[in-house]
Amino acid sequence: MVEISLLLDASRGLHASVNLRNSFKMSEESLTVTVAYGSTKHSITVTSQEDGKSPTVQDLSDSLTQATGVPAASQKLIFKGKSLKDMEQTLSGYGVKSGCKLMMIGKRNSPEEEAELKKLKDIEKSVEHTAKKLEKGFLAKDLQVEALGKLDHRVKIAAEQFMKILEQLDALSIPENFNDCKMKKKGLVKTVQDFLAQCDKIEACISDHLTKIQSKNLAVVD
Repeated sequence: MVEISLLLDASRGLHASVNLRNSFKMSEESLTVTVAYGSTKHSITVTSQEDGKSPTVQDLSDSLTQATGVPAASQKLIFKGKSLKDMEQTLSGYGVKSGCKLMMIGKRNSPEEEAELKKLKDIEKSVEHTAKKLEKGFLAKDLQVEALGKLDHRVKIAAEQFMKILEQLDALSIPENFNDCKMKKKGLVKTVQDFLAQCDKIEACISDHLTKIQSKNLAVVD
């Protein structure tokens, strides 16, 4: 009985030792840190891509790419004022542990895509500028023939400008992998098309008002 009891105790001790080793191993293979990117803070749990090894800077970088969309080549990771440049170095080698706070600097897009985005933003400003002109014209309260004629002229000019903007957008050749640019272009095209539809409605409304005024004038003359 004593021998069996001792064997059981030894077995339990061995089992507990294995559990502790496995727990320690798991803690070495993953850690959770907070990474500040701009005004946003991301809680990132990093797991090593290789069994039995501690997470590396590369592992953290890959996780951040998934969380923020910033490619690894554009990332700059900073911990306690020091840049984590060696991608193969373990995070623990830089003193990074679970609960630590880091900072990341970097743009989602390549310089080439940023240049294309700037072009689209400039076009967007043209759309807003043209739309404001259209609104000023549409706010005219005087529905006399002269006022309606001026308004009709403004609407036609706005429609021409919107058509030119659509041509500009159509001429922009955006690479397939420039996702932000593609979304921006698609949104702008829809906005301009909506404004063109408004121009058509306003012109139809002006034409209707002019017809009514002319009919009244003819009735008065008769």
